[in-house]
Amino acid sequence: MDQTTYFYLKQQPKLMDFIRQRPIWYRYLSRDGAARIPELEKEAKIFYGQTLSQRLNRINDQVEMAFTLINLANLLKD
Repeated sequence: MDQTTYFYLKQQPKLMDFIRQRPIWYRYLSRDGAARIPELEKEAKIFYGQTLSQRLNRINDQVEMAFTLINLANLLKD
């Protein structure tokens, strides 16, 4: 792995943690280096659930749970 890639990853602790959990990325980065950084960031976002669709799904689930709890509270109140 070249120095610029290593220093970039050193500044991004989540990416370093992702690479430690997925060791194949050591090989990818040592071969292609900086060219693979965008792909690495995309894969890490998917892994950590930070994509827009994953966030929207999480918010949707929370809203559904809130409505369910409200309905349950209304049923118990009556």
